[in-house]
Amino acid sequence: MSDFLLTQVINYGTPLIGLILFLGALGFPVGASVVVIAAGAFSQQGVLNWYEAILIGLTGAAFGDILSYSMGHYAKDWVEKRFGNSPAWINASRSFHKSAGLAIYLTRWLVTAVAIPTNWIAGSSGYKLSRFMAYDVSGELTWLVLYGGLGYWFGSQWELVYDFISNFGGLLLGVILFGFGLRMAWNWREKKRLAAEAEAA
Repeated sequence: MSDFLLTQVINYGTPLIGLILFLGALGFPVGASVVVIAAGAFSQQGVLNWYEAILIGLTGAAFGDILSYSMGHYAKDWVEKRFGNSPAWINASRSFHKSAGLAIYLTRWLVTAVAIPTNWIAGSSGYKLSRFMAYDVSGELTWLVLYGGLGYWFGSQWELVYDFISNFGGLLLGVILFGFGLRMAWNWREKKRLAAEAEAA
């Protein structure tokens, strides 16, 4: 799929990049990151215009994120009816709002595997669209400049950059999930201890 898309990017240019990043922001497996890195390399070779690729790519990614956010927003009533009184949902929503900006920004370019769930949570938890867009555009721009810049810098060796980023991203996600699991286990243990102390008193 990626080889086919990369060939089409060369043939059709930056409008296709915008479409690919739009679809990627909705969860379609179109290899958005590899396209961004390759686009940087193509720009270095004179095949694409660097600034045009960033502008159109940013537009496509941002519109995809808005649509993904909207899915969560329009499911808000259903979520509240089903989980609104759940302490777990209330705590999760409060925790998200405390660090929402950082979560949105980092999932655009560093931990991209959880970008779409983050969009859904932002929409369904009532996070303001204007704030979401501010962090979203900042994160997507960071992603395009960083990944595309690496592709531009390394030129014909851009595939090595993509392999490294893919491996690093997978490792980072694993570490984050492991840390989250430890935190959940610790919180459960503390609640159990406090409950036991309350009963003893």
